[in-house]
Amino acid sequence: MTTAFFHDERSLWHGGGNYAFTLPVGGLVQPGAGLPENPETKRRLVNLMRVTGLIDDLAAQSAPEATREDLLRVHPAAYLDAFKALSDAGGGELGRRTPFGPGGYEIAALSAGLAKAALFAVLEGRATNAYALTRPPGHHCLPDWPNGFCLLNNIAVAIRAAQAAGLARRIAVVDWDVHHGNGTEAVFWTDPDVLTISLHEEFNYPYDTGAAEARGEGPGTGFNLNIPLPAGTGHAGYLDAIERLVIPALRRFAPEAIVVACGYDASAYDPLGRMLASADTFRQMTARLKSAAEELCDGRLILTHEGGYSEAYVPFCGHAVLEALSGSPRTAPDPMAEIVAARQPRPEGQTHVLDRIRALEAPFFA
Repeated sequence: MTTAFFHDERSLWHGGGNYAFTLPVGGLVQPGAGLPENPETKRRLVNLMRVTGLIDDLAAQSAPEATREDLLRVHPAAYLDAFKALSDAGGGELGRRTPFGPGGYEIAALSAGLAKAALFAVLEGRATNAYALTRPPGHHCLPDWPNGFCLLNNIAVAIRAAQAAGLARRIAVVDWDVHHGNGTEAVFWTDPDVLTISLHEEFNYPYDTGAAEARGEGPGTGFNLNIPLPAGTGHAGYLDAIERLVIPALRRFAPEAIVVACGYDASAYDPLGRMLASADTFRQMTARLKSAAEELCDGRLILTHEGGYSEAYVPFCGHAVLEALSGSPRTAPDPMAEIVAARQPRPEGQTHVLDRIRALEAPFFA
């Protein structure tokens, strides 16, 4: 089995604006360290993989930028032109919390290109599965409005390119980022050929999207599944949601490939989430989706990097995912495993979470 790993140092040179956490600097907001979305979580993951040797067990490579033709299948020309013009003029901000510097357009196109290359490598049989270390992330970006640190919708660009090339038609997206995948939902809202499933902390970001009742529209009705989870869901809750809701939905849809929007901001140490997942949670979710992909679509599983803002902990979560994806024996033991285990919900809290998950089974599978 070959696991392809797509990464390019240039994607880590994307720069944000003058922020303190998620607040623009000015007035009573003192200058700070910048946006939580920064290159170090990704760079430290790659460095950890080099130290353990895991990267040597992967087919590590870069990829070209997504072409304008690729981008136009998802984003209108007016948006791309405005993005390119502002990028060439030194950068700025087009949406909400999506600042970029000079060359931001090209870096975002490179990020989308990494996602596209990962999907193509698997669909063309050059890799069994793949991981794309994409930055900037993409799952919040709507066709004509960037938000949530996302400038282009990487996964949507990759899927539309694969469909246009005749490599696949029915593709499933599983988004376990702690925030609702509102951009990916919007792109495929009326499309019955793309199943979108988002597991996210309820009322986090965006606070007004991601309800379980949002199921798609027209021919896409029933092909958008939202799984809003209560804060503090924890390890057992995530695995229960995967087993009870995600995998049965995948079986019913019968995809030709599964793409995961792999955010790590559901971890217990993330500043933008409150979900108490551990590195092992991400390992186990990957293992379960890998088994589902082997059952349903010859193992065609692609993960693209989304959120995750704990510089110290994201590398261990990502390493665990890539261990499970590749089958490599090289490990990076979780230094916080004992503490995260001790912080999991008490039995009554777990019962509440599991009841919430089970309540979605009937409407999802009616």
